[in-house]
Amino acid sequence: MARGDTRMLMLVDDEPAQRRLVGAIAGRAGWRTLFAADGAAALDILATQDGMLLDAVLIDQYGPGEQTIDLIATLHARRPALPILLLTAHGSIDVAVAAMRGGASDYLIKPIAPDRLLAALDAATASRANVGELRPLTEKINVTLGFDEIVGSAPQFRAALAIAAKAARARVPVLVEGESGVGKEVVAEAIHAASPRAKKALVAVNCGAIPANLVESELFGHERGAFTGAFEKKIGRFQEADGGTLFLDEVGELPLDAQVKLLRVLQSGEIQPIGARVTRDVDVRVIAATNKKLVDEVAAGRFREDLYYRLNVVQVTIPPLRERKGDIPALARHMLTRIAGQPGMRSLGITDEALALLMAYDWPGNVRQLQNALFRAAVLCDGDALTSADFPQIALHTMDGLPQAFAPQGGIGVTLFEPDGHIRNLEAIEADVIRLAIGHYRGRMTEVARRLGIGRSTLYRKLGELGIGDAAA
Repeated sequence: MARGDTRMLMLVDDEPAQRRLVGAIAGRAGWRTLFAADGAAALDILATQDGMLLDAVLIDQYGPGEQTIDLIATLHARRPALPILLLTAHGSIDVAVAAMRGGASDYLIKPIAPDRLLAALDAATASRANVGELRPLTEKINVTLGFDEIVGSAPQFRAALAIAAKAARARVPVLVEGESGVGKEVVAEAIHAASPRAKKALVAVNCGAIPANLVESELFGHERGAFTGAFEKKIGRFQEADGGTLFLDEVGELPLDAQVKLLRVLQSGEIQPIGARVTRDVDVRVIAATNKKLVDEVAAGRFREDLYYRLNVVQVTIPPLRERKGDIPALARHMLTRIAGQPGMRSLGITDEALALLMAYDWPGNVRQLQNALFRAAVLCDGDALTSADFPQIALHTMDGLPQAFAPQGGIGVTLFEPDGHIRNLEAIEADVIRLAIGHYRGRMTEVARRLGIGRSTLYRKLGELGIGDAAA
């Protein structure tokens, strides 16, 4: 059955409204969605002609946790390569651990923003970008860190933290710029914690996740009956943050009309909820963050110049992880310590060869991606320390660029190219991978087969077909 460029998604959800919403979001991004009301229907679809063409499965946690995890495990057993994503309103780490051990490839918390959902689907099905990334998990493991607790010794990074620490003592707005995943929210939390407002609330708003028609209500609130659907009074985020700090994440995503209202509030210190007859004074310190260069957005007419200068009194630019790879060993050990404190997790070390592998990768998802890759590896690790074998997706993308220190001791590396620059044939590469695995696991064939994802009988058959003898061990 030809599909062209259309990707196929199966949504397991018994709520019609949620099904329509997810289907519409996915449809705008070129996905065709099949719907199943429960696990039995999902398994029936899996066996159909369309089911054979599925690119991903999204399961809304529709029943008890055990029931959903059983469905994930069953789907994974029947189709091991099919990405499975869990969508749930429960943000506990133990659910994430159980879902991943059952075979889930990602874990999303409701309410889910359209861009976050599409990014998760793209990451689950992409062959290259953001391998090993589970974005929402970072949000559940995070704890507020002071400036002296933030890990990183790269000069550019420490300089950015020094600017942020100095700005923390003042009331002035701060603009934090940097790619997605570099830790902008961590820096914003540290600024608030070091400020005179630390005892008051830090209220975070993801501007990119608010529908354009609800931005004003979300930020400034509304009165009951102010518009269709306003059945009760709503307190806006500015009022919630009164006396404290408001963190506007992805501020560059605000529509232009909302930018006008935000500028007015920053200039006057007054908010007027929708439908209210009077204004209200608020004392709020604003920290904004963006993964875009706002000066370029101003030049393109997508962001107001006056608002840019109002927000950018102090600018803090966080460098991407690829520009401070020397921080990766300390970051990895720090994150593993935090992961070990989560329910169902345990303390793990990490080998030097695993660290060398992590340092060879460019981390397009930055620190957030590193943390999630470590979390995934820690969930699935059977030993006492993470090794390079616990990061197969990272290894796949760095195999031809690893530093010499990563070559297994006494073993054989895997060369992808012939001396003339052409790719080696798959049989030769497969033989080298099997030899490498046998050497790495010291001839323990059960472990070799498990790590390669094949049965022992298949492994021995391949040894004969590829002419690999006992010398490989």
